[in-house]
Amino acid sequence: MNNNLKILLVGLQASLVDFDKWPELSVEKLEKAFADISEALTNQGYSAKWCLTDTGETAEQKLTESIASFQPDVVVVGAGVRTDPDHFLLFERIINTIHKKAPQASMAFNTNPFDTIEAVKRWG
Repeated sequence: MNNNLKILLVGLQASLVDFDKWPELSVEKLEKAFADISEALTNQGYSAKWCLTDTGETAEQKLTESIASFQPDVVVVGAGVRTDPDHFLLFERIINTIHKKAPQASMAFNTNPFDTIEAVKRWG
């Protein structure tokens, strides 16, 4: 495992998540998970950065800027974007932006905020 890798974590801003679809989460739990994930990755020697987007208006621009400034080795796209049918077009735009702006980066996918590190380890 190369722990010098840069990990870009892409997800929705916690305040924009529809918690009716994710009843086990709340804004507070999700924001804590964001912080915990960053800390855990840093403790394992990775460099981690969050790119938390809106539901589409500025998501591509924000992701493009994050990729340009960070040059990630692995990009993790969160389950909240990927598995919610309401975010299908957002997910598609995110994947295409990663493909165009960071073709060297591996992509990883979690099933929930709490297995993000396992997703990183699969591809990092």
